Amino acid sequence: MAVILKKDGSLEYLTAQGICVPHCFTTRLGGVSQGYLAAMNIGVHRGDDPANVARNYEILAQALGFSVNRLVLTRHIHSAIVRKVGSADGGKGLRHDVYPECDALITNEPGTALAVFTADCTPILLHDPITGAVGAVHAGWRGTAAGIAAKTVEAMVASYGCRAENIRAAIGPNIAQCCFETDADVPQAMIKALGAAAQAHIREENRKYYVNLKEINALFLRQAGVTQLEISPLCTACRQDLFWSHRRMGDRRGSQGAIIVCKEEQP
Repeated sequence: MAVILKKDGSLEYLTAQGICVPHCFTTRLGGVSQGYLAAMNIGVHRGDDPANVARNYEILAQALGFSVNRLVLTRHIHSAIVRKVGSADGGKGLRHDVYPECDALITNEPGTALAVFTADCTPILLHDPITGAVGAVHAGWRGTAAGIAAKTVEAMVASYGCRAENIRAAIGPNIAQCCFETDADVPQAMIKALGAAAQAHIREENRKYYVNLKEINALFLRQAGVTQLEISPLCTACRQDLFWSHRRMGDRRGSQGAIIVCKEEQP
């Protein structure tokens, strides 16, 4: 199984072959935004015309088969906060600031769609085909070190009776180890959280450190009991033709993200 690129006209997005409900990791291609935000920007605080952002969501909703009125957004604070949401949380619109602060969402209510936002951070999608529960995670490096990936799995187990070994996880494009140059505080946080296991995913060069956030999040997921895991190899900083990258583009950029839909039909 792999995370693969799909095309639907001008729209391009990634999906995980092991997740059988509608979902995607968005790219910057296939929307209607203009100028430096062209074209698939899903961030409402990037200086975009709100009508363009709304149309971009409509394009994604049509491709995946969900209602924008059932979409629940996140207001990221680089935390390990997981919110349990449902139909009552949908329909608040596309302004992130009307939603409570958190960095992960879970639900088991059919028709509810979850969205997280990234521009170098790590997006993670979770699906339990037995209970139907789904989760969406935004893992910045602080959230990664705080174990947000594992805590989201634990929240699905506690809230919906999931078994971790049944949960299928997909880690989407982020700033990969090749480009994620940091000072010592980042690797120190990872080693504090995971011990020696994290060191295999940290490289030191010229007094700087290069950290593989995908693999460190995968470590947390495996420690939580997840055995079915797919990882995209793509780097947002390397592939500016395909993704937004805060490190490479600064504030003159859009946002991509990940969306997953809870479906009533089970395989």
